[in-house]
Amino acid sequence: LVPGVIAKLAALATFGLASFTDWLDGWLARRSRQTSALGALLDPIADKVLVLVTFLAFVQLRLVPAWMVLVILLRELIITGVRLFVASRQMVLAAAREGKHKMVSQLTTILLILVVLVVREASGPGGLDANVDAVLNGAVIAAMWITVILTVVSGAQFFWRHQAVLRDALGR
Repeated sequence: LVPGVIAKLAALATFGLASFTDWLDGWLARRSRQTSALGALLDPIADKVLVLVTFLAFVQLRLVPAWMVLVILLRELIITGVRLFVASRQMVLAAAREGKHKMVSQLTTILLILVVLVVREASGPGGLDANVDAVLNGAVIAAMWITVILTVVSGAQFFWRHQAVLRDALGR
């Protein structure tokens, strides 16, 4: 939210580092077989906080449509709520491949938007050529559409895949 190319570069570097350390943590945990039920529950929550706070900042900056972020937010809150409910019954619903693809899409979209912000800030007082700016806006919206679609599809697959566990947790 802070103006200036240095602030935008810092945001890009910070988000990139956070994304990398999240990936590295998961990779190291799997490689050394140090995964836990608590980690399987908390890691997706940390991912959601990182992504949702950033997307909400982009809405504030009017870089992305609020309804798209609302779809992402609702899916994440619903899935997290279900995971916590099931965890209260001593069950864990770990992330699946489509959820990981969704997360990669979200991170890639955020990194793209941060790069666009850096390019716009670096272009100086005259700004970008209108055609270049239109292409960048199109790329951001296309990335958001892909992210929203993957978010919805992964949410639907989550409920489909875990329907038996959810029925058991609900006592039906």
